[in-house]
Amino acid sequence: MNNARVFAFWAVLLGALALQAEVPSAVAIKDARVVTVSGAELPKATVLLRNGLIEDVGPNLTMPADAWVIDGAGLTVYPGFFNAMSTWGIPDAAPAPGASGRAAAPATPATPAPRVRGPEDRPQNYSYERAADLVKPTDRRLEGARSLGFTTSATFPNRGIFTGLGAVVDLAGDRGGNMVVRQPIGEEIVLRGGGFRSGYPGSLMGLFAYVRQMYLDLDQYQQAKQTYAAHMSGTPRPPYDHYLEGLLESPRILLPASEAQQIDRVLAFSIELKQPAVLYGLHEAFNRIDELKQANLPVLVNLHWPEKPREADPADVPELRQLELRAKAPSVPSLLSKAGVKFALYSEGADQPADIKKQVKKAIDAGLSKADAIRALTLSPAEIYGVADRLGSVDKGKIANLVVTKGDAFEEKTTVEYVFVDGELFKPTKLAPAGGPGGAGGGPGGAPSPPQNTTGAHRDNADDLDLSSPNRTEGGNN
Repeated sequence: MNNARVFAFWAVLLGALALQAEVPSAVAIKDARVVTVSGAELPKATVLLRNGLIEDVGPNLTMPADAWVIDGAGLTVYPGFFNAMSTWGIPDAAPAPGASGRAAAPATPATPAPRVRGPEDRPQNYSYERAADLVKPTDRRLEGARSLGFTTSATFPNRGIFTGLGAVVDLAGDRGGNMVVRQPIGEEIVLRGGGFRSGYPGSLMGLFAYVRQMYLDLDQYQQAKQTYAAHMSGTPRPPYDHYLEGLLESPRILLPASEAQQIDRVLAFSIELKQPAVLYGLHEAFNRIDELKQANLPVLVNLHWPEKPREADPADVPELRQLELRAKAPSVPSLLSKAGVKFALYSEGADQPADIKKQVKKAIDAGLSKADAIRALTLSPAEIYGVADRLGSVDKGKIANLVVTKGDAFEEKTTVEYVFVDGELFKPTKLAPAGGPGGAGGGPGGAPSPPQNTTGAHRDNADDLDLSSPNRTEGGNN
């Protein structure tokens, strides 16, 4: 019996080593429906991947001899979904609880911080912190995100008022540095404080004054650096300020604007700051569509729609404004689309795959077309962050971030069959259904799935692919 066990162990080990050794140089998804997003939909085409990039896409491709082939009949290929603002990839970042923009203020430390006197003390300022230095592939949320087809995130740190420099990251990699696509992409600002007793800034007015002063200081800092660079001899050098250096390096600022009054205030404030701006939140934008169109600023809409609290007191009667917000917030993406306002969607406080799918479907049910929903989760965020040359559509030369589904994306019965991140294949495991069959199962066409020990998408070392022939077809509806 012991000899049999030893023999079985070595057989499994050698088989695993053989699988790892035979890594495909190319993968072809053949005869699938391809939603390119950037152009016309291709009803029957092949997408060829090589070296982490899309080598070619089209209806009549010559199949390379070294390509592993996935039968795409009955499947649809989309660009990998792009979360336009999140903390995905930063393991220590707590998910935000609310819809009005980012997380609540951090808990009060055991040892109180020194009382600040003004903006010169730089309270709650982490403008220099980089998401690119914080992301790690060990973040447990990445598996669930991939299981829904998300391959990319605009990830920002999440503490303080000036939270730090964001980065576009892919949701897989051997180490954090391999996940980063572009950085920095912006400085996120969150208008949160500790109240009047916490010192400066202790009020909403104080928060705006603080942000304003930081950018006034930045203007003076830039002028001093330029003057010194032009006349170094005989000119005192300006002191180095790493808080202002963080602001200086940022190509844009992200400002919270969820409520109608906040939208008015932030639109005016963005002009005053003289910085390229992106607004996020936008739940009450249904009352400010004309103003947003006139401002011509890109916006990010939070998918965590306002709803009745689960533990609400049945005796509490909500205000009319709350009821209106719950009813109309999901219509904001549709209204923005019809007005021609550039927007993207992001998940904040809805990190569970089933929840995100439900929230997107809610926006579609409220009038957003499926095509616009897909664009708001692919090419639009790529355009907003300046990475549309490498992400956001199924085009030759772009990063091979793809999601392959059986059925239309975000429909209740649709399953995610394959996910590619930087050309690396992942197969989603089954998700717990949310009011219906919304999970992703085994291989298409009854192909066997490897053991499933996680709730998200796991890296696939071609467990389902026939390794005996490079051009062997796998999956599909045969």
